[in-house]
Amino acid sequence: MKQISAALLAAVLFMAGCQDANKKAKEENTTPADTVATKADTVNLPEPFATQSVKNYSKVIGWPAGKTPTAPDGFMVSRFADSLDHPRWIYVADNGDVFVSEASTPHGILDKLTEKDKSPNNIILLRDANNDGIPETRTVFLQGLNLPFGMLIIGDKFYVANTDGIMEYPYKAGQTSITDKGKKIISLPAGPRHWTRNIITNAAKNKIYIAIGSSTNVAENGIEKETRRANILEINPDGSGEKVYASGLRNPVGMDWAPGTNTLWTAVNERDELGDNLVPDYLTSVKEGGFYGWPYAYFGQHEDPRMKEKNRPDLVQQAIVPDVSLGNHTASLGLAFYTGNGLGANYQGGAFIGQHGSWNRSVLSGYEVAYVPFKNGKPSGKPQDFLTGFISDASKSEVFGRPVGVAVAKDGSLLVADDGSNIIWRVSKK
Repeated sequence: MKQISAALLAAVLFMAGCQDANKKAKEENTTPADTVATKADTVNLPEPFATQSVKNYSKVIGWPAGKTPTAPDGFMVSRFADSLDHPRWIYVADNGDVFVSEASTPHGILDKLTEKDKSPNNIILLRDANNDGIPETRTVFLQGLNLPFGMLIIGDKFYVANTDGIMEYPYKAGQTSITDKGKKIISLPAGPRHWTRNIITNAAKNKIYIAIGSSTNVAENGIEKETRRANILEINPDGSGEKVYASGLRNPVGMDWAPGTNTLWTAVNERDELGDNLVPDYLTSVKEGGFYGWPYAYFGQHEDPRMKEKNRPDLVQQAIVPDVSLGNHTASLGLAFYTGNGLGANYQGGAFIGQHGSWNRSVLSGYEVAYVPFKNGKPSGKPQDFLTGFISDASKSEVFGRPVGVAVAKDGSLLVADDGSNIIWRVSKK
C-alpha cells in the first residue's frame, strides 16, 4: 500500500507539474517536450500477445582481431580499453578522468551465485592525459563494492551507486585510488531483478537523482514488493530529503539533462512477455511528480491485460505518454546528450542511447548505439543507427558484444562500454 500511495501522490502532482512546465516554457520561450511532433503516441502498437512471447538469449562470441563496431562514414572506432571485467557504466570527471564500473549478475539472479558468477565489483580509473585516445593510467580506483553502477563527483565527494545503497567517499581530483571505507548515505532496495542503480546531479549540484528499476516484470509478486522501485528518487547530497521524483518507470537507467534546459531525460527498459512487438523501450522527458504507467499501463493508457484483476483505472488515466520510441525489446539503457565538439555540429545537443539487446524477441533487436537528434532541447527526428555491427549471426543469436553505457570524453569522442566483450570503444571523427 505504501507504493500505491506514492503513485497516487505522483498522479496528483502530475497536473501541477504540467502547469509548472508550461509556465516555465513560456518564460524561457520554449515548448514543453510533450508537444513535439515526434511524440511516441504516434507509434502504432499491436494487440498484446499478437505474437508468442519468445526467449532468445544471445551468445557473446567476442570480437575477432582487427574487427570493430561500425560507425557512420567519416568516423573511426578504436579500442580505448580492453581486458576489462564486465564494464557496465562510464563516468567522465571534469578533469577528463574516465571511471568505469565493473559489475554483473546472471539474468535475474542476485543470490545463490557460484564463484564463477561473482561480480567483479570494482571501479576502474582510465586516464588519457595526452588525449591520444589511449589511456596511460589504469588503476583499480575502488574495490569490494556491491554491484556498483552509477558514479558521481560533487565537490570533494565521490559517490557510487551500489545495488543496495549510495556510498560516499572523500575525493581529490587526480587521485588514482580510494582506500577509505566510505559511508552509506542512503539504503536502497536490492534484488532480485534490475539491480543497476544510476545517479546524476543537477546544475546546482544540490540534489542527487537515483534511477531504480522494478524487482519484477509486472509486479507479479505484489505491488507491495515494489516499494521505492520503478522510480526516480530525489535526495540531498547527504542522503536526506528523499522523495519520489517520478514513478511508474519499469527500469529507468540512463539519465541526463537536455542541453540548454532544466529537463531531465531517461532511457527506460520496458516490460516483457507480451509478444515480439510489445512493449517498446523509450526515451522520455521526466516530469516531476509524473506517473509513467508501470505496471498498470504502457505507452500512456494502454492497459496491461495481466493487471486486469488488480488494475487501477485512476492511475491508468494519469499515465504519461513517453516522448520517443526506441524499439521493442532493445534494452535501451545508456544515455548521454552530446555536448562536445569532436563529432561535428550534426550531433550537437542530441542523445546517444546504448541498446544492450534484449532476450524476449524471436529476432534479435537492439545491440547498437542509437542517436536521437534534438533541437532546442526537444526531439527533432526519429532514432538513427549510429554504432552498429554488434550482431555476428542473427540466425544463431550470436553477437560480438553488447553496448551499455555511453559517455562523452573530454576530447569530444564518444565512449561506449561493451560489457559483453569487456571493451570500451572510442568513436571519433576522422
